[in-house]
Amino acid sequence: MPRKALIAANWKMYKTPAEAKVFVEAFLPLVKGHDRDEIAIFPSPVLLPAVIEAARGSNVAIGAQNIHFAEEGAYTGETSIGQLQAVGGTHTLIGHSERRQYFAETDAIVNKKLHTALKHGVVPVVCIGEVLEEREAGKTEDVLKTQVTGAFAGITPEMAEPIVIAYEPVWAIGTGKTATPEMAADAHRIIRAEVAQLLGADTAVNMRILYGGSVKPDNATALLSQEEIDGALVGGASLKPDSFTAIVKY
Repeated sequence: MPRKALIAANWKMYKTPAEAKVFVEAFLPLVKGHDRDEIAIFPSPVLLPAVIEAARGSNVAIGAQNIHFAEEGAYTGETSIGQLQAVGGTHTLIGHSERRQYFAETDAIVNKKLHTALKHGVVPVVCIGEVLEEREAGKTEDVLKTQVTGAFAGITPEMAEPIVIAYEPVWAIGTGKTATPEMAADAHRIIRAEVAQLLGADTAVNMRILYGGSVKPDNATALLSQEEIDGALVGGASLKPDSFTAIVKY
């Protein structure tokens, strides 16, 4: 069975509820009946109820950009897994590079969040990737292996089936720089080999690994045609229905 691609929109800290509703109403007719790939949108927390309601009954899943590993508690500003599920969210990003960079998320925190998501049946998209200095120093492989190993601590092959990995070279996020399709595919091979080492070949061959980092309509086909790339995590180009549709329909 070939892996079914996932094309995901990370809206980051953009859009009001009204703007999000307008987007979804314009976007859904453009992708109606598109079942080659899975489609997901990750809006900021305050947008979740509006976006979930607007997308209800469609072929578009909605998830959170972040969850806390605790099921509840005194964690001001955080979103719990129960709160996400209560409004109808089904997916979550975990360990996005901006969470790591600006909010000091470590591989250990990513691992705790992953366990929480899996425990509650939420699809986790675990983000990993190297910064420019690490790539230029030839440390990409070591960084990716370390992040995968850290994120997957205590994960068994039986638990791993829902997990999606998103490879996002940090130097290519919002910079206009993009890893070439070959560079991206090489990184994906490193990641898949590490998953095989940790969880076995069967788990590795079935795990979807997305590419994220300045994905646009004009480079989506070249990237997503690579056998190792199982979809995309899209930032800026996902903010407009037409450009995101063009990526979905690469």
